[in-house]
Amino acid sequence: MSKRSVISFTRRAPDNITEELIAVLSSKASFEFKPLFEIILLNLRERNAASGGEEMLRLRAYEKLQGLVNQGAVNRTVTGTTKKYKGVAERMVLLRAEMKALRAACNERALAKAAARN
Repeated sequence: MSKRSVISFTRRAPDNITEELIAVLSSKASFEFKPLFEIILLNLRERNAASGGEEMLRLRAYEKLQGLVNQGAVNRTVTGTTKKYKGVAERMVLLRAEMKALRAACNERALAKAAARN
């Protein structure tokens, strides 16, 4: 049997949806998913970063939110059929710093690439 090569994918650009989730959930308020998504969608549209259709963005945002819940960065409170999400302040500060560093590194790579072309 031949050995299969391992191909891995690394994200080259920061994740806009996660950035917006962190920005919104860094406030002290708690949100249900629908109002949270509407805020994120408006913010992404202002940044001209909303692509792929609203339903696809909704699915991706929910997936990212569940990832943050699993990491312990967001608390989910279930009351009957209502689920509310609230960011954990300490983790949000760390994630925000991490995303800022990732965005800076991406911008630096883009500037270096543009300078190399010229």
